[in-house]
Amino acid sequence: MMKIYAETERLILREIVPTDIDGMFELDSDPEVHKYLGNNPIKDKGQVAAIIDFIRKQYFKHGIGRWAVIDKQKNEFMGWAGLKYITEETNGHRDYYDLGYRLIRRYWGKGFATEAAIASLDYGFKELGLDEMYAIADCLNNGSNKILTKVGFAFIEVFDLDAVNCNWYRIDKQSYDFESLA
Repeated sequence: MMKIYAETERLILREIVPTDIDGMFELDSDPEVHKYLGNNPIKDKGQVAAIIDFIRKQYFKHGIGRWAVIDKQKNEFMGWAGLKYITEETNGHRDYYDLGYRLIRRYWGKGFATEAAIASLDYGFKELGLDEMYAIADCLNNGSNKILTKVGFAFIEVFDLDAVNCNWYRIDKQSYDFESLA
């Protein structure tokens, strides 16, 4: 039985499982989805299986990893969202929790990423007892940058990540507004 981590009005956020391979392939093979992610969409389902395996190992190693975003009404895989524990150094930080989200293109612009981000932040602060979380977005990715500020992240600085200018964001438990975003 797969674990459900959070539910919202429209979404179920649950662990990613091997049977999500088709949805993950649709997501990560789309060049538009990868426009601000290094322009390197995946080419085959073997790559997807390796990604799913990597995420599942994170659940066991760190107790957290990205979650499948499921349309509650249609029971369809929409993409992924959630927290990831980052151990390698990024912008002078290591051993931190990163919020991320990635949706299949047909779900863009409908508030799903924002809804999943809020549920992920609530989980991080309430269930995991975290004091702070971080997020990164390509400076040119207006949609992602808008979502991060909308859910309460504070812009810290621009930094270089693999020769791409990215915005570095931080949110802490004290400044997170649980009530107005719920």
